[in-house]
Amino acid sequence: MENKIYIDQNLGDIVTEDFRSAEIFKESGLDFCCGGNKTLSQACKEKDIDLQSIVEKLNELDVYSGKPVHNYKDWDLGFLSDYIINTHHKYVIKTLPDLVFYTDKIAKVHGDHHPELIRVADLFAQINTELNQHLRNEEEVLFPAIKSALKKADSENRSVILSEISRMTTEHEFAGSAMDEINRITTGYLLPKDACKTYQVSLELLRQFEDDLHVHVHLENNILYPKALKL
Repeated sequence: MENKIYIDQNLGDIVTEDFRSAEIFKESGLDFCCGGNKTLSQACKEKDIDLQSIVEKLNELDVYSGKPVHNYKDWDLGFLSDYIINTHHKYVIKTLPDLVFYTDKIAKVHGDHHPELIRVADLFAQINTELNQHLRNEEEVLFPAIKSALKKADSENRSVILSEISRMTTEHEFAGSAMDEINRITTGYLLPKDACKTYQVSLELLRQFEDDLHVHVHLENNILYPKALKL
């Protein structure tokens, strides 16, 4: 089988074509959501990652006959919007209060010996404030405008979609960068020897939250938003 050429493709486009590639990028530390507009070669160079090894792993996906569980790129925009709300928004709304509580608690208990936890709690408090408003704006303004534009693409809907997507993309950048910093200062959510049960639960929840955020932002930045801008 002839190998595909991925080096000049954007990370977001690669994941959009085959969602299984997201796991390869995740394991390698390549950002396919907020950094989805970077080419594979550019992203690997910035992270000092062996480009050829990533290309080989991507080509190995073609050996398997299994298809991605969800072919998001072909979904109707209204359906995709509802899916994002019912899957990712509900998860974020449910998880944010728990993580605010846990990160604050371990910062108070373990902050003297692990000062990075104070920074983690501060960053997540900011994420909590930002995302709660962000989700409301999507559900109350952007997504309804997209659904309305599917029926009638007038100038008013177009204006709302343009302005909201511009703002939403910037907010994605903030949340993604904040979670990247949390990942970095916890050394990839690595538990120290003196970690209590709450400490363990906190870092595991943070890891799961970051994984969900990557998929969430990918669906919006790389699929929903570009298609909405073409309405």
